[in-house]
Amino acid sequence: MSLTQPTASSSTQIKASNESPSRVELLAITAGLVSMYLPTYMTLEASIWRIVGQGHGPVMLALTLWLIWQLLPAFTSSAAQPSPLAGMLALTAGLLCYALGHSQDILFMDVGSQMLVLTGIALLYKGWAGFRIMWFPIFFILFIIPIPGSIVDQVTAPLKAAVSYVAEAILYKLHYPIGRSGVTLTIGPYQLLVADACAGLNSIFALEAIGVFYLSVVQYSSATRNTLLALLIIPISFASNVTRVITLVLITYYLGDEAGQGFVHNFAGILLFMIATALTICTDTLLGIMLKTASHSEKMVQPS
Repeated sequence: MSLTQPTASSSTQIKASNESPSRVELLAITAGLVSMYLPTYMTLEASIWRIVGQGHGPVMLALTLWLIWQLLPAFTSSAAQPSPLAGMLALTAGLLCYALGHSQDILFMDVGSQMLVLTGIALLYKGWAGFRIMWFPIFFILFIIPIPGSIVDQVTAPLKAAVSYVAEAILYKLHYPIGRSGVTLTIGPYQLLVADACAGLNSIFALEAIGVFYLSVVQYSSATRNTLLALLIIPISFASNVTRVITLVLITYYLGDEAGQGFVHNFAGILLFMIATALTICTDTLLGIMLKTASHSEKMVQPS
């Protein structure tokens, strides 16, 4: 009796058969998700994403899809340990949330249902081990969900007041002829209202997303560094908004109202994300130097 060794082609076929979900299943899942959520994103594109200060939505969607694409090979090749009960509960809750949000035009429920639906799919195929692989892209969908207007109005007012106060204080220290009444800044002959798009909750939310995405990319093993950087994302976002407001005030002061409210105003939105990214990288670099120095000092004082 002779034994035959498995060939390379047969081992490849065995490996491919162990992958779950298969390519056919992935295509079916993708088709189902597209048929469900494409109308939702078309509604977002035609309405909320066209509002000034809400244009970050498509960027967040693209980043989410990229994250899923990057982690998909690891997910499909991982061991299948399904959690049917938890998966069905999450999927059912997601579908109910989608049905209610879609039928009643409640966009935050409609969009948010994706988190439960994808969680359910991950649990049904791979269990909690598979969910741990895909948890971050699922979590990142949070930054695509449009925030309800009632929450935005309550949080935005104190944010605008704080940004206006800090911007006025800095320009006053620099000897500019500036005054403030509420969230209205007066510099020279010009008056500027600090709008929601310049210093509101949506702006802070978008900058938070950039910071969280940066954390996922660098993937430091140091819990201390990750925690400190995560905590500093909020003040970095605030400082970026203050910088944007100061930039617009100075442009209006030197170049006139048309320059401040025209193309330069829109470019200031791009500048906001550039500043936030630069501040995040600089802060991360400083943290790395400080933690490395502290670790080196500890080693130096340890007795031999």
